[in-house]
Amino acid sequence: MPARPLPAPTTSSTAVRAAFLTVKDAADYLGLSPHTLYVWRHRRQAPPSFRMGPRGRVMYRVEALDAWVSEQEQADSRSNLALNPLSVRPQERSARFTTA
Repeated sequence: MPARPLPAPTTSSTAVRAAFLTVKDAADYLGLSPHTLYVWRHRRQAPPSFRMGPRGRVMYRVEALDAWVSEQEQADSRSNLALNPLSVRPQERSARFTTA
């Protein structure tokens, strides 16, 4: 899954905005709804996040999102040939199952 472009910055701190994403921005970046990201976060299935600032806003690092997507691709048997059952030679049946 190719990375999506970062959302357009709306604050004067472009460097901070590019490094950290809010839940909404991270969901947009991943092509998910914020609700899905929220549910995955509470099930501990989502990319790593942390709380920032006095209000404790949940934030995501862009690098962590990209790394998480790569991990998901490697864990998927359709993307990782080593895990794909279709790339493994079929096992030979033992003699006890071939007699009729």
